[in-house]
Amino acid sequence: MQNLRFSRFFAFSGRRWQSTNALKSEYLDILGERHATDDITNVTPAILSKIPLRLHSQPNHPLSTLRSLIESHFPDYAHLSSLSPLVTPFKNFDELSFPKDHPGRAVTDSYYINKGLMLRTHTSAHEVEVFAQGNTQWLLTADVYRRDEIDGSHYPVFHQMEGARIWSADASGMKEVEDDNERLSSHLTRSNIAIEDVPHLSPANPAQPMHDPRHSELIAKNLKLSLNSMLLHLFGGVAGATKENPLRVRWIETYFPFTSPSFEVEVFFGGKWLEILGCGVVRQATLDTANVPHKIGWAFGLGLERIAMVLYSIPDIRLFWSTDARFLSQFKQGEISKFKPYSKYPSCFKDVSFWTAQDISVHENDFCDLVRDVAGDLVEDVKKIDSFVHPKTNRTSLCYRINYRSMDRSLSNEEANVVQQEVVSRLKEQFRVEIR
Repeated sequence: MQNLRFSRFFAFSGRRWQSTNALKSEYLDILGERHATDDITNVTPAILSKIPLRLHSQPNHPLSTLRSLIESHFPDYAHLSSLSPLVTPFKNFDELSFPKDHPGRAVTDSYYINKGLMLRTHTSAHEVEVFAQGNTQWLLTADVYRRDEIDGSHYPVFHQMEGARIWSADASGMKEVEDDNERLSSHLTRSNIAIEDVPHLSPANPAQPMHDPRHSELIAKNLKLSLNSMLLHLFGGVAGATKENPLRVRWIETYFPFTSPSFEVEVFFGGKWLEILGCGVVRQATLDTANVPHKIGWAFGLGLERIAMVLYSIPDIRLFWSTDARFLSQFKQGEISKFKPYSKYPSCFKDVSFWTAQDISVHENDFCDLVRDVAGDLVEDVKKIDSFVHPKTNRTSLCYRINYRSMDRSLSNEEANVVQQEVVSRLKEQFRVEIR
């Protein structure tokens, strides 16, 4: 269940898209297997190097602890975390009822090995296969991949956890749901939590046509009770929730292609509302595809980095990938502790301005991928500071500001210049730009 909204729709207008991996080899070796490349291959060496690392499985790492805390709240669920990140576009999108024109399918948003294989963009890519294996309640943790901007809260590789539970869509199944709802309600009534709720069903957030609305309402209620309990488990102790100052949770109606009704959940923490997860009643088409047609249930998805940055007070998402002992030694498995900054090294800004070639489009994600592939985690953020089209020549001019800052040491201006020169060289080679 991916919870980050896709917000960009792209029209290519006949212009040729060029992979950021200009010197593509004929094959890519990934997790011990060789895969052929083609004209849409856009995965970079920087991304490929992250695939074997699996931060959510590294002992003492904040993401591993957070994963374990959530799993401990659902002890009777199957806990899955070893599925390959390589999936087909059909599995990543079509099985989950994504529209054919959904922008997430574009090469500007997702990483493709070739036309028939990609890096999953969300844990929901495995939803059908996990249900098809007979799992009725499960948690799945995995690394996911999206081409994205560069700043302190975005990274092209991050980690999600998906959870789901289904019941038989008959009287006996609904009796189980009612009993579970009663148990969960009793627990939360005695807990230090204040919930701003929305209707389980509404005209704008309806039951699916093939679902009995009474069943859908029971499932939505169980979803809310289960996740309110989980959020209290995660945030209540850290926030110091009391009867006088309870943990505040807010539910919001939303839309996802793979659930209906659908919701987002926010927690009031550190003086502001934070979006934590997305969830809803599973699309019947998903369960039918998994060959469990007489079931009904819910699913949720959350980003581990998003929550860990809040709970551990980690200011920059790049730090999760640090191998510096000053970072790693601060954490112990099973414990949430506040990150203590060991230094704030100075930044070094560099601008690059260029005219694009007439026949090659340079999307912002293309530029960010190129910079990250050259500079790695030395780049803190990238911002487009100027863009215009020449009225006579119709040529496009772009200017980006790159902020270089090491998390572990002082970066000299001379070092930044070397990296910047390589960025410029790659821009000219891959996209035939004219530097201004």
